[in-house]
Amino acid sequence: MAPPHPALRLVPTPPPAVPSRAPVHRSLGTLLLERDQITPQDLFHARALQRRQDVPLWRILRARDMVAPAALQAARETIHGTRTIATEDLHPCADSIALIGPAQCLKLGLLPVRDLDHKLWLASDRAETMERTRRLLPETLAELPMVLAEEEALQNILAVHEVAALTHQAETRVRAEESCRIWRSRFPMLKIAAGLAVVTTLFATAPVLTFAALVLVALITLLANIALKAAAGLIALRKAADPSPSDPVPSHALPFQLPVISVLVPLFEESEIATRLIRRLERLEYPRECLDICLIVEEDDACTRATLTKTDLPPWMRVIQVPPGAVKTKPRALNYAMDFARGSIIGVFDAEDAPAPRAMITVARAFHARGAEVACLQGRLDFYNSRSNWMSRCFTIEYATWFGVILPGLAKLGCAIPLGGTTLFFRRTALEELGGWDAHNVTEDADLGIRLARYGFRTDLIDTVTEEEANCRPWPWVKQRSRWIKGYAATYAVHMRKPRQLWHDLGPRKFWGFQLLFLGSLIQSALSPVLWSFWLMIFGLWHPLSPVMSVPLLIALQVTFALSGVATIAVSLIGVRSRKHRHLRGWVLTLPAYFPLATAAAYKGLWELIKKPFYWDKTDHGVFEDDAAIQPIKSAPLQIPLLKSAPIPPLPLRPHPASDALQTRPRCDREAP
Repeated sequence: MAPPHPALRLVPTPPPAVPSRAPVHRSLGTLLLERDQITPQDLFHARALQRRQDVPLWRILRARDMVAPAALQAARETIHGTRTIATEDLHPCADSIALIGPAQCLKLGLLPVRDLDHKLWLASDRAETMERTRRLLPETLAELPMVLAEEEALQNILAVHEVAALTHQAETRVRAEESCRIWRSRFPMLKIAAGLAVVTTLFATAPVLTFAALVLVALITLLANIALKAAAGLIALRKAADPSPSDPVPSHALPFQLPVISVLVPLFEESEIATRLIRRLERLEYPRECLDICLIVEEDDACTRATLTKTDLPPWMRVIQVPPGAVKTKPRALNYAMDFARGSIIGVFDAEDAPAPRAMITVARAFHARGAEVACLQGRLDFYNSRSNWMSRCFTIEYATWFGVILPGLAKLGCAIPLGGTTLFFRRTALEELGGWDAHNVTEDADLGIRLARYGFRTDLIDTVTEEEANCRPWPWVKQRSRWIKGYAATYAVHMRKPRQLWHDLGPRKFWGFQLLFLGSLIQSALSPVLWSFWLMIFGLWHPLSPVMSVPLLIALQVTFALSGVATIAVSLIGVRSRKHRHLRGWVLTLPAYFPLATAAAYKGLWELIKKPFYWDKTDHGVFEDDAAIQPIKSAPLQIPLLKSAPIPPLPLRPHPASDALQTRPRCDREAP
């Protein structure tokens, strides 16, 4: 409970003589000119910027120090017929907050406050949109007078007074039937136990037949993997031969309003990486009034908090503390922070990321050019320490192949794209419709990619590269890969709860693509030793299938293995064909010694799926660094053409693609735009 406070004090006093909703019929810029608080040149420049940016004029004036803060706030008070309330006088009204909802208060940027005379006010820093906001409020609160207050102060108060509600929502935003948080229930565990019992019984009663069945399953997935790599490789080669640009908007023009982009950056025990990250984010070329960097820190992470406390953050960066809860995962932190973000576009970077300086411009252009049906954009990942050792080289080859060949191939084939965990950007309306991230899924990115496809949204790839640190030490690599495999297994189990529903949501092509990507990769990782065992037979040693294996079958197996190796090498060579990666071409031949590590990770991940399914095995960063990714860069300033055009089109709210007969889960609440 909040301690008792003195009466609500308005600054300056006395209280406003006019209602908070009675505006003065003059523009903010005109009033500032009349008061000699701004020069005509600065006002002209600020208004020109406002036509190109989806932000109110006062934010531009404040961000660019064109007007003294006190004079700017006094002008806003006059324009909107209200006064500013001091931070220490913000006393929340719990009953009114409950009527609106804490998360909705954060989203709308307001806080119901009460004085000792029991008079209610709506404190907000978004006076320009208050009339639209009132239409979203309960009738009993819609007519309350408004006072101005710093939005960050309002958020801090809500975070303290509504910690239980906000924490619970962060953990349960995704509906239970679409989440893996019920994994600990008895039924999934019984299914796993029953499956293990069946396999054990089959091996005890018919070992040769059971082993042959496992070989058959492994071969089917191997052949499907070869086909996928071949198709993706051909698509990549065809795209390389076609010089036509994929984005119709020329790079030198920005004929649209720049949206506010909020970038969520989860940090955990990052004593070394946090300072470097801030220096990297400062390289982003985007108007600061349109950029909202949210550094997300766990409340009990004293290490990262101490590091950030010593750091002088710019005004467009802020720290959001996540209170303790039932789980401690990256998706839970993202869910919690999303309501505090103010952007219409929500992005995600990791702690070790070094994004491209013009990444935000690329994102804004892509969302504008590709239409409202595109709800998510996925950037490419690369590494700044690819020369550190052999593992870093193989890791770089693997990622270059995945982001440069496999993912574009999947997109071209019409498959659902499993997202990466960083360099992701979403239309906020789409993310809220889906319920955000599954707080209990340790591969929340891949799960979210499938849910986007199930709801009929599209994910596109964009040509912006984020560099990060390659995980190039054996045990940390295994720990990270085991978390991915565990998450893939949980994601597959969640979406296959109702296969018929999944079929109708995704359609045949995406459904079978989902099977290959998730079930196929799990089978390949777990059953690789079954295929490796045939080396015994090749060298004349005993093998469980020696009595039933004929020479033609053995030759067919050898041909299949050879095709798999050739496909892997060929696709990897296509992935490293760029000038930056050409030094890795000779290392492609060493990949057969690299991929077996995934089998050890698979067994670790599947065991953790049973013992601790929600445990987040964190990867340590800051071991290998590249100063070039940290130092500020010199580049041309961002040029914003002074053109008048429509803003980025909003995302239409659409019904679920499933038919009414198959629609079994309730739709999430939707709000008016």
